[in-house]
Amino acid sequence: MKFLSTLQRAAGVLGAAALLAACNSPAATTETSAAAGAPSAYFAPTETGVKTGGVQVIPIKTPKGTFNVWTKRFGNNPKIKVLLLNGGPGATHEYFECMESFLPKEGVEFIYYDQLGCGNSDNPRDTSMWSLPRYVEEVEQVRQALKLDSTNFYLLGHSWGGILAAEYAFKYQKNLKGLIISNMMMSCPAYGKYADEVLAKQMKPEVLAEIRKIEAAKDFSNPRYMGLLEPNFYAQHLCRIVPNPEPVTRAMSKINRSLYVTMQGPSEFGVSGKLTHWDRVPDLPKLSVPFLSIGGQYDTMDPAHMRMIATKVQKGAALICPQGSHMSMYDDQETYMKGLLTFLKSVDDKSFKAGMAM
Repeated sequence: MKFLSTLQRAAGVLGAAALLAACNSPAATTETSAAAGAPSAYFAPTETGVKTGGVQVIPIKTPKGTFNVWTKRFGNNPKIKVLLLNGGPGATHEYFECMESFLPKEGVEFIYYDQLGCGNSDNPRDTSMWSLPRYVEEVEQVRQALKLDSTNFYLLGHSWGGILAAEYAFKYQKNLKGLIISNMMMSCPAYGKYADEVLAKQMKPEVLAEIRKIEAAKDFSNPRYMGLLEPNFYAQHLCRIVPNPEPVTRAMSKINRSLYVTMQGPSEFGVSGKLTHWDRVPDLPKLSVPFLSIGGQYDTMDPAHMRMIATKVQKGAALICPQGSHMSMYDDQETYMKGLLTFLKSVDDKSFKAGMAM
């Protein structure tokens, strides 16, 4: 959820060799991988007519009319299709580009998606549209348009996207094959408490006192506010790679501030927007879909809480990246991607068990 600071910051040789080797091999067939582990069909275009590189613009019906959202399919796997829900709220799909370095070679299809008000999608510029129930229905319309179903549909939500993914699952889990909640607690009050009672107290007392003074005055546009948070909070808990990787900087430079403040609120400690009272911990036992909770040891979210989530659902496992922060897919990348792929493959081959190591 802690993305606003990054807004302030921002202002295939090996593949060819593998393909050549496959073509020269007597055993090579059309099923041979062009990237280890992936069938050649993965790289074949799925569009008919004019090819757009997997881009599909989807009309979404809302109470305020019809708007377009942008999606882009990467690869083709009829059994594993991962729809990515970005965080913020209000960031873009672009920080998920790190997936391209890991998922294609394993044959995993994934789909970029800019939620309404984000990135390449329409922006109604209407705060009444920034609503969790409305976003759930948006995801369902995207699912239908992309023809995803319980035989192939994995939903991965990161940060705010984790709230959205969870809420979608509570209503539509019958459509899912697997659910991944990445770097998000299932209670905003607990999230605020952790930020206030644990993370804030790790700062120097004089730094925290000045931050609290600015917050009390609601002077959030004061450059001193971000000047204090950048080195003392974000570099420790948001993304521990400084400067941030380019896709992160690019995605966060486009954040929709209206959406962020409406849902999250202006303060960087806790939630004061529409999500203030969101708490789904009591409902977690209702989730029966295979479930992976991912967190980071240095996250803005409580790693103990994210472990707990996996024990409350019916078929859960947890992955806490020991070197990771809120952007664990970057600052503990190998751990994150290995665990994600283990989950996807184990659900697909039906070897997944609750509590299994990732």
